[in-house]
Amino acid sequence: MTKNKQIHFEISERKILLRVFDVLFVLLLLHLIGTFFDFHYFKIAKENYYWTIFLSVYLLFFGSVFEMYNLQIASNQFSIIKSIVLTSSATVLTYLLTPFFTPSLPDNRLQILLFYIAVVVALLTWRLLYVKFLASTRFVKRAIIVCQDEELEELVNGLQKNDPHYKIDGFLNLNTTNSVLLKSNAIKVLTIENLDTFISKNHISEIVMAPHKTEGITVELYNKLLLFLENGFPVREYTQVYESITQRIPVQYVARDFYKFFPFSRSNQNQLYLIYVRLIEIVTALIGLTIGLCLLPFILLGNVMANRGPLFYTQDRVGKNGAVFKIYKLRSMIINAESDGAVFATANDTRITAFGRFLRKSRLDEVPQFINVLKGEMAIIGPRPERPVFVNEIAKMMPFYQTRHVIKPGLTGWAQVNYSYGETLQDSLIKLQYDLYYIKHRSVFLDLSIVVKTISTVLFYRGQ
Repeated sequence: MTKNKQIHFEISERKILLRVFDVLFVLLLLHLIGTFFDFHYFKIAKENYYWTIFLSVYLLFFGSVFEMYNLQIASNQFSIIKSIVLTSSATVLTYLLTPFFTPSLPDNRLQILLFYIAVVVALLTWRLLYVKFLASTRFVKRAIIVCQDEELEELVNGLQKNDPHYKIDGFLNLNTTNSVLLKSNAIKVLTIENLDTFISKNHISEIVMAPHKTEGITVELYNKLLLFLENGFPVREYTQVYESITQRIPVQYVARDFYKFFPFSRSNQNQLYLIYVRLIEIVTALIGLTIGLCLLPFILLGNVMANRGPLFYTQDRVGKNGAVFKIYKLRSMIINAESDGAVFATANDTRITAFGRFLRKSRLDEVPQFINVLKGEMAIIGPRPERPVFVNEIAKMMPFYQTRHVIKPGLTGWAQVNYSYGETLQDSLIKLQYDLYYIKHRSVFLDLSIVVKTISTVLFYRGQ
């Protein structure tokens, strides 16, 4: 049974594969050009090994900024071309302008052109090969799901919509009293008796357990699952699979014993980590306020022309441990925008002024919040702080919403860089899932990932 499993790549494996071969293809092509052509600007050698290190670091950094490792973009040959051009241009320009640790600028400008073309062609060649072969259906991960029939469609969509390389091929119904009529013929209804045969014939990689009630797991099924485990075949719980694929905590699929599924990250109590983060926050806030002061004359001019009224405004927000504080922002809406009461802002909110839309898209409206960071009311990274009226409203309808207040709110966060503007309760649920994922997995590496994604959001003008 386990011998016939089809080769597949996990999400993390695909991202590592993309990064490793991006670097290898670029270095290989540069080496070949230097060997067979009159190209002497970049040479791989022991005495200048740091040239290679800096080029690799720049390539990976700008690749992350310009979404080269977003699997949806990486799997589309048209979207990836844009990312390749932007990544190559930023990498080459930064590399050429780096003193001491990169080669001296050549007298012949043709050398620079060859260098740039080599980077573009290397990345383009590898990525087209990836789209053609590794992003194809031959490397799909196939699974069987065990759940109640009424939950099947929602559970399957929760996995397959978030990872196009994950496919549910079979379904074992725990509700034995009902006959099952599936909308999709792609999912086969199974019985305990034909599980082995189906797994072998269809190259199934794992069984996903999603029982709403454990009473549906019979002794026969329990023994069967134990046999699979003894033979080394993966049997995984649905929330674990969902979390690994979506990088969100599936609070809608867990009961009141939530803390079994949600151990807090040790970083939340790690004093060394917290001190390091606080120092970085203070330095970043000072730099951010300095840049804001430099831009202030232009902002004042834009405010006078297309945003008439006060430039700054304050608003109550809920912070760590539920404490309410005043948040500082540049005003982006018309005066008295909430004369009829507090309402959620929407993506195309008519209350937003012309200049206010620019402030939001560029994230400049949030620069004054660096003051909140210096005061210790906010962090650079964390769940976005919400207004008390909305917190009370959402908490009544949504389980675990108050859990996001166990850490400081942030200027940017995992939800902000992964999800669009939230206008509905469903949007708030998805953003809550991202926030809880951050609290659970909080670390230096996740913080760096958020910083890079935030840079990408600003450069692509995707502010909300």
